[in-house]
Amino acid sequence: MKTKSKKFKEIETQDKLQLVAEWLDEKQAIDLIAIDVTGICPISEIVMVVSAKGIRHAQSLADNTLEKLSTGNIEYLGMEGYQTGDWILLDLNDIIIHIFQEDNRGFYNVEGLWSEGTKVELDINR
Repeated sequence: MKTKSKKFKEIETQDKLQLVAEWLDEKQAIDLIAIDVTGICPISEIVMVVSAKGIRHAQSLADNTLEKLSTGNIEYLGMEGYQTGDWILLDLNDIIIHIFQEDNRGFYNVEGLWSEGTKVELDINR
């Protein structure tokens, strides 16, 4: 019996988190935070929240992240909110990324929603 080869590269959540943080940082994402929500959130292990300078910047952050995932053959499930660019959500299965405009970030307060989680220190060059 033949075993099916894996379609996507398997990567540990912490390694994926570090890669994504670096990709967002190199495209000048603002105030990047990551929260470990393991055991709190039934659909993800990490929630990332970043701010963008404008709609085009938010779309650029999403485009760059999805392009790098695709190039690295790393799986992602989907994206919402791209057209308006006010709040873009990227679902990487074990990591959920929220890309906000500054005023929307404060209004929706995703960090507060997941305040029971543990903030993850990211190794980025800022």
